[in-house]
Amino acid sequence: MHKCICFESDVGSISNHKGFREAESEVREEVEEEVEEEEEKIEEEKEEDEQEAEEDTKPKPKMFVPNIIPPMLPDGEKVDFDDLHRKRVEKDFNELQSLIQLHFSTRQKEEDELVSLKNRIEHRRADRAEQQRIRAERDRERQARLAVERTRREEESAKLRAEEDAKKKKILSNKGYGGYLQKVDQKKGKRLTEREKKTKCLMERRKPLNIDHLNQEKLGEKALDLWKWLTQLHAEKFDLAEKLKRQKYDINVLRNRVSDHQRGAKTTKTTRKSWK
Repeated sequence: MHKCICFESDVGSISNHKGFREAESEVREEVEEEVEEEEEKIEEEKEEDEQEAEEDTKPKPKMFVPNIIPPMLPDGEKVDFDDLHRKRVEKDFNELQSLIQLHFSTRQKEEDELVSLKNRIEHRRADRAEQQRIRAERDRERQARLAVERTRREEESAKLRAEEDAKKKKILSNKGYGGYLQKVDQKKGKRLTEREKKTKCLMERRKPLNIDHLNQEKLGEKALDLWKWLTQLHAEKFDLAEKLKRQKYDINVLRNRVSDHQRGAKTTKTTRKSWK
């Protein structure tokens, strides 16, 4: 009985798990039934012993009883009910413990698979969102480039149209005043060459320093002014170079247009002649 109570206390610590309450109750019922059967057997044996004792006290008639020798059992084959009960309880406990371990191992495996599946889903969602973001950013950049290119082309076409209109007006205005302009140019005298113009411009811009009478502080201020002037000249040089590139580009575009126009005029003339 003490061993059964210990087993019940051990099993009661595990019975918190819902999935194994039924198995625990079945094992407990089997153990209780075995205990009751053993108690009944013990009581029957006691009653038989008492009856035998009473019969021994009574006088018995003398009967001829042959000498029957009971079978001698070796010491190792004696039946120990406590040992059998203990082994049965240990077997049931081990089976229950193995079932609990199997349940928890399968449950842990399922939880690990679920976590890995969730991680894969989140990773795929993040990859898809990143791809969509990159695609949207590329689309925005492409639209911006197209818009800039469109505005640049429109500005170039507008500028070219304005220049063509100005040239046409200038040509029309110069037709009537051509002789007058030639006379004015003749009155002005000989024009300067490009080299002479450059030399004259440099002489005008190159000024004497006059730094002999300046002290250290004034010399520093003069050097700072010269440095600022030099940076300004470099900036103007860069602007003029960019302007020159732009003008060369415009000239090439105009030449191409003129050549295309002349080529188209020749084709129209040939077609007219062929029709005639």
